[in-house]
Amino acid sequence: MSKIEISIEGMTCGHCSKSVTEELEAVSGVSQVKVDHDTGKAVLEADNVTNDQLSEAVAEAGYTAKSFATLNA
Repeated sequence: MSKIEISIEGMTCGHCSKSVTEELEAVSGVSQVKVDHDTGKAVLEADNVTNDQLSEAVAEAGYTAKSFATLNA
């Protein structure tokens, strides 16, 4: 299980965070999703998930994933 931080462009409100959260939670292998529109970041735990899958989920919500970082658990 990896802890991943995604920088997301375009989120401006709580509804934005909710949309991104729902899309990320729908990806198989993703858990513990926390999205903060103020910082433009999502932090989640993932197992056997690619950055492309996460990027597609963010795009499905209508936003752009700008960068990915693996955090120490």
